[in-house]
Amino acid sequence: MTASVLLAGCDTDQVSLATNAKANQPVPPKLLAAMVEKDMDLQSPILVRLFKQEAELEVWKQARNGQFALLKTYPICRWSGDLGPKVREGDRQAPEGFYSINPSQMNPQSAYYLSFNTGYPNAFDKALGRTGSQLMVHGDCSSRGCYAMTDEQIAEIYSLGRESFFGGQKAFQLQAYPFKMTPVNMAKHRNNPNMPFWKMIKEGYDHFEVTRQEPKVDFCEKKYVFDAAKPADAKRDPVFDASAKCPAYVIPEDVVAAVRGKQAKDEAEYARLVAKGTPVARMNTGIDGGMNKIFAAKIPEGSTGLSEGAEGTTLQMLAMAKAPGTIPGHVNPPKPNLDSVASAPAPQEEPVVAVSAPATGARVATAAPAEKSGGFFSNLGRKMGMGSSDTTATTPPPQATASVAPATTTPPTAASRLKAAVTRFVPGHDKSKDAAKDAPKPAATVATKPAEPAKQPDTRLAATRPALKPSVADGTSEATQIMGAAPVISSNSFDSRFGAVK
Repeated sequence: MTASVLLAGCDTDQVSLATNAKANQPVPPKLLAAMVEKDMDLQSPILVRLFKQEAELEVWKQARNGQFALLKTYPICRWSGDLGPKVREGDRQAPEGFYSINPSQMNPQSAYYLSFNTGYPNAFDKALGRTGSQLMVHGDCSSRGCYAMTDEQIAEIYSLGRESFFGGQKAFQLQAYPFKMTPVNMAKHRNNPNMPFWKMIKEGYDHFEVTRQEPKVDFCEKKYVFDAAKPADAKRDPVFDASAKCPAYVIPEDVVAAVRGKQAKDEAEYARLVAKGTPVARMNTGIDGGMNKIFAAKIPEGSTGLSEGAEGTTLQMLAMAKAPGTIPGHVNPPKPNLDSVASAPAPQEEPVVAVSAPATGARVATAAPAEKSGGFFSNLGRKMGMGSSDTTATTPPPQATASVAPATTTPPTAASRLKAAVTRFVPGHDKSKDAAKDAPKPAATVATKPAEPAKQPDTRLAATRPALKPSVADGTSEATQIMGAAPVISSNSFDSRFGAVK
């Protein structure tokens, strides 16, 4: 019933951003200052990249030289599923691939503070028969197949997307990856069954890395094609169909040369890492997703799950660091599946060496998501020549906690593996206590102490969220006016800013 009310509210034209203070928060002064320093305009185009293993979201923005530069990196509070693409509805997987976000996908009425729809499934996903819907980037630190930020973080990201639309960008690109596509990560995951898909989207990653331009994305023969252009003798642009044979196309020679040069270096480094015996990453252990270390350090029994942090940084070192936003009391950190880990075979000492396939040249285009009528942003999308999409996030489910009872009849080998799993996944676990517990007891009679009452978890995590979330940035000074940018205007004048569009 609640979901129906939310959907109905999102589908009516009576919801105006002029009266929605959350969606109309200005870009924080600290971000404005960063734009000035990096020679960017407030309303220039943006591009977003997501990385599961690093649990990071990057916002890139176009500078006045026409190239994109990194504006800010946001730690991801929670993502769900495993490393790998989303395949079907209900698999709890956060999507991977290239997606296009237009104004109709921005949801100011989200059940998770603010959100935008990733546009999954795109044409490639549909060609493979993949299913799923309502995959979001949103607030509230709660994920069921989404990428969840804090409310303060999504307010900033939302404002950057909004301003890019004000500046004329019809859609911004979202690139979602399992990890940063470096030689060391490719070597660690070389035996993962998703590697063919990852090599394909790495092509687009490489195009962006060498050009610092948003890669044009197309699909044909159930694969991605990046930066395709019509041949010199063609009279019209090639027409792509994700399920059909690829049309005749070319990739600009300068792009091909730059991408091939990067890939040659990557493959040489990859071969070196494999030859020296870089360990293969453990396969799926039943852990549901990941969390950035900065958040895991703030939560009792917190764990990063499938995510990794900077080398040499521990949760204890981050315990005193400032969290980038409010962590809600209901946050559910990733927990290890101890039964799965205990029964899994030990990591192989001599990894199987996989031979990398030769790279092929290609470049990427945006795919329009499934669309239907929506609210104010949806109308804006239609008036700018775009469709709309239902972007209301579902109500978060009640959180349940499961306890793992200690086994009393477990064979020695399984017990040792279980202890190893606890040591690996539970921060702060004291191995010395295990050694003391396993030591033989003296024959003398020991006085029995009354059992201590179980300690209750510390629930003093966060105060109730205010109606509006302050900026993640520390700065509170008045916004700096950017060269060529429209001034930041109060929320009650939102409609006037769209006067020309309307």
